[in-house]
Amino acid sequence: MLASRGVWTAAERRAAARPLRGLALRVTALSDAQAGLLGALGDDPRPGLLLIAGTGSIVLGRVAGHWVRAGGLGPLLGDEGSAFWIGRAWLRRTHPQGHPGLRAIAVAPDAVGRIAARAPAVLARARRGDRHAGHIVAEAQSDLAALAVAVARRLGARAGVQASWSGGVIGDAVFRAGVARAMRRAGVRVRWRPPARSTVQAAARLAADLARGGR
Repeated sequence: MLASRGVWTAAERRAAARPLRGLALRVTALSDAQAGLLGALGDDPRPGLLLIAGTGSIVLGRVAGHWVRAGGLGPLLGDEGSAFWIGRAWLRRTHPQGHPGLRAIAVAPDAVGRIAARAPAVLARARRGDRHAGHIVAEAQSDLAALAVAVARRLGARAGVQASWSGGVIGDAVFRAGVARAMRRAGVRVRWRPPARSTVQAAARLAADLARGGR
């Protein structure tokens, strides 16, 4: 069992599994986000979401074996509400155009990581009452909530839905509460469940199921 980034379609799953053929009798690949949801919510048949917001972001939903996703498009087109999104918004607000430090960050080989690393300080500033940081964090919560609401509605969970989380940003209880408030304003109530198992533990369990002939 391989749980990997950048794996979603059938073609992507086949391509990810191909190099590992010969190492096992059967090789199956799936998205690391899918494994994360299965680990977080277990075998619960009810509609459920996994909100991932670390360096990047994605919201994944599942009901009766049907998967739905929103986000996960990377820093160029997505990552709403992520550490990268928050760090970039902070730099844009605090560093005027032409600031020499901006170019140094933008051309660094680890630019995305360096920008995302600023998020914890922005969250801390928001908690201390910094107006600019508070505005950025509120917008990040609203954008991430919009992804979650879109997934919940596509699953048919229009009133309330259970959800778990993964990643340093959404792992912050204060930030997560703000996401829940934004979802509620959009008409969807969320019931948070702490992750039952890690992504690695979920992948190991799936591999054991496959070895026993399960699906």
